[in-house]
Amino acid sequence: MDALKSQHLLSAFNQGDMARVLALSEAPADDETTLLLRALALRATNRLHEALPLFTRLTQLQPHTFEYWNNLGLAAREAGDASSAKHALQRALVLAPQQADVHYNLGLLHLQQKHWGAARESLLEAVQLAPGFIEARLQAAHACHVCGDNTGEEAMLENAAHWPPQPAEQALTLASMLSTLGQQDAAIRTLQEAVLPDDDTACVMRQRITALRAALYERTNRLDLAEAELANLPLDDLPTDHRQLSCAVWLAHAAVAARRADTSRAAEFYERIMATSDDVDVLVQAAFGLATARDKQARHHDAWQALQHAHEVQLGIARTIVPELMANDSPPLAMADLSVSRPEHDRWTALKPPRSEQSPVFIVGFPRSGTTLLEQMLDAHPDFCAMDERAFMYELTERMSLAGQPYPSALADLTETEADQLRAVYAGMVNKVVPDLGARRLVDKNPLNMLCLPMIMRLFPEARIILCLRHPCDVLLSCYMQSFRSPAFMVLCSSLQRLAHGYVRAFEHWFNQTEVFAPRVLEWRYESVVNRFDEHVLKLGHFLELDDPIPLTHFAEHARSKHYISTPSYAQVTQGIHNRAVHRWHAYREMFEPVLPILRPVMERLGYTASSSS
Repeated sequence: MDALKSQHLLSAFNQGDMARVLALSEAPADDETTLLLRALALRATNRLHEALPLFTRLTQLQPHTFEYWNNLGLAAREAGDASSAKHALQRALVLAPQQADVHYNLGLLHLQQKHWGAARESLLEAVQLAPGFIEARLQAAHACHVCGDNTGEEAMLENAAHWPPQPAEQALTLASMLSTLGQQDAAIRTLQEAVLPDDDTACVMRQRITALRAALYERTNRLDLAEAELANLPLDDLPTDHRQLSCAVWLAHAAVAARRADTSRAAEFYERIMATSDDVDVLVQAAFGLATARDKQARHHDAWQALQHAHEVQLGIARTIVPELMANDSPPLAMADLSVSRPEHDRWTALKPPRSEQSPVFIVGFPRSGTTLLEQMLDAHPDFCAMDERAFMYELTERMSLAGQPYPSALADLTETEADQLRAVYAGMVNKVVPDLGARRLVDKNPLNMLCLPMIMRLFPEARIILCLRHPCDVLLSCYMQSFRSPAFMVLCSSLQRLAHGYVRAFEHWFNQTEVFAPRVLEWRYESVVNRFDEHVLKLGHFLELDDPIPLTHFAEHARSKHYISTPSYAQVTQGIHNRAVHRWHAYREMFEPVLPILRPVMERLGYTASSSS
């Protein structure tokens, strides 16, 4: 190729004139520059199947040039040839293992194939190599989100509120994740600043953004704003050939209708979604929503059918992320195996503990036992500050193990310095969530911290712990009716039998460890609280040594003002005290009969029976 033509070709490419690039390179020889620029122009104009042979030829001419393999892998992925893409990107990685772009492209391939664990690994590696690589951080956060890696997701999205405006599709993903992290203002701003495509898909993308904004407002208890957004999405004006948009709009309408107690309208939307969508995440949302609507209509058989369908779809998701938990003999809640015996506890070195008022108040109990209600009560009091549901105690156990100190056995020989270091790590994590804690006492609400009692008692032995109790069958039903984001919880809640075994393991662990440690515990029984609320407020105030417990009673208006509450109880807790959730399981008693023998020993020890609430 002569120098002048090569110069014209490069000039056209740099100016983005792909038509001229293609015209100038119409009959390419084995000249690398011509082959590369033509291949890139063909890819840029979406003529992928014409580009692939040229990218392949470049790898044959220069098999040790990682960029050519990377380009081939990228084009093959976009063309839908996953096998060729994987082969090319793996060759590129062998040649350039420190190139973040290659790890990123391999991660995108794994995402496309829904190989979530592999995607997470590749994308995190890309960010490790290039911390400022925003696209990699966003996609790594998405993979962490799907895998239930909340810590990884938060790390990837640190300072995401200050990222430059994102292309619309990425903005939708980012806003959804920011919302689940409680960063509502940043999520809305991300949608407002989204960069729309400059083609005829811009209108549909704008409507999808409006639908998500409506959903975010509903999720943060701002129903008037949600309805105002939905007014911009008339149902009879949706394009018929965009299922993704239609389902997003229907989901938002259904959620608002459910909040307005229009269960028939909500159910209609959910059924429409289930008949239309092929997106498993959307199907799960719709199926759980339909089950809730049918339950409120007392159509319990239909509700149960919807729940079974929801769990079937959700198990398919979990199977790709945590296959090791799918076996029938896989024990639920592995943390229940990590306990301290009385002789082991007797060998613990003496440490100087923080005083009770310097320690968090821990709210524990099996999920769906009323922990969110209690958390909002304490958070409504000026002496306390809750941080929403965090797994910080569990993360401390993992940090010990990663540092070569097996948990919980290494707790025995913990030094004052090491204990202070662990408390400092915990305080650092807390400070990121509630930097304005000040003199207020922290409320650490995480139900399954009941499995972390050894860590709690080693670091904060004077802490006040509140154990939330509710009839085990009501707890199991509520868990079964919820869509949990954690893949491990998807598996645990996939059947009443798995749930029953998990519940029993959790409480057997709790009974055993409370006998060893004798912590300061108040039992907070849901049924008694809703029936004798004022009496239990006084009891709670006495346990926490409050001068004035009255602010605890203002939890409902406090919850409404907070906007975002991460747990599935975000709507219920704004409604105040009621007993509609007591004995709810009786309507499904036929389904519970097979698991009652599993539950009975623990049920009776907790003071419940199979025929009454207490």
